Amino acid sequence: MSQIQLPTDATTNFLMLLRWLHFIGGVAWLGLLYFFNLVNVPFMKELDAATKGKVLPSLMSRALWWFRWASVLTVLAGLAYWGSVVASDARNGGGSSGGPMATFFIIWTVAWGLMYASLIPGKGALDKGPVLAVIYIVIVVAASHVFLHLNNHGWESNRLLAIGIGGGMGWVMMLNVWGVIWRAQKKIINWTKDNAANGAPIPDKAKYLARQAFLTSRANFVLSFPMLFLMGAASHYPMFGK
Repeated sequence: MSQIQLPTDATTNFLMLLRWLHFIGGVAWLGLLYFFNLVNVPFMKELDAATKGKVLPSLMSRALWWFRWASVLTVLAGLAYWGSVVASDARNGGGSSGGPMATFFIIWTVAWGLMYASLIPGKGALDKGPVLAVIYIVIVVAASHVFLHLNNHGWESNRLLAIGIGGGMGWVMMLNVWGVIWRAQKKIINWTKDNAANGAPIPDKAKYLARQAFLTSRANFVLSFPMLFLMGAASHYPMFGK
């Protein structure tokens, strides 16, 4: 055991703790995201109304609890770690960490707002997955370009920029979880539960909300791939900055 020498400084241990929590949260969050998209959606289509009324409320209530809080853990731990990268780059390059942090939240929150606005109508071309995919791609590419353009002072590292874009996608995904998927699903769960227990009719709005939740979940599923690529590229695949 003499070969094991654990770091003793608080900063190193704190940053490792953030990475560890980020990984744990990310595994739980994306694992459930992939379960919903690859397993649960096709499975639910095979169930009759009576069986779905028994299965859906219990399964989705539990799964969505872990899903939404895992997203929070992943994003908060990731932001705290990225903040240390931004501060280090700014200190070494004589810049200010305020710029990258502010542009991150403004750009990616606006990007989410535009994506959500495209989803709200829920009819015509804006109810088609391929059409929304094109719109979302344009928004994400534009947001990435603006973030790189506004953080091009020469001192920003590849880690700062890659995580600033990949983490931005993660921020959008978390807002999708809480602002769209959970908001819709909790109503659908309650309506389904009431229907199974008391025979109360499920409102027509349920179809609209279910479609919103599905399209948003599918968008998160697709966004997870470039997000994970950029997380890996931060330290292992120099693409941006110095």
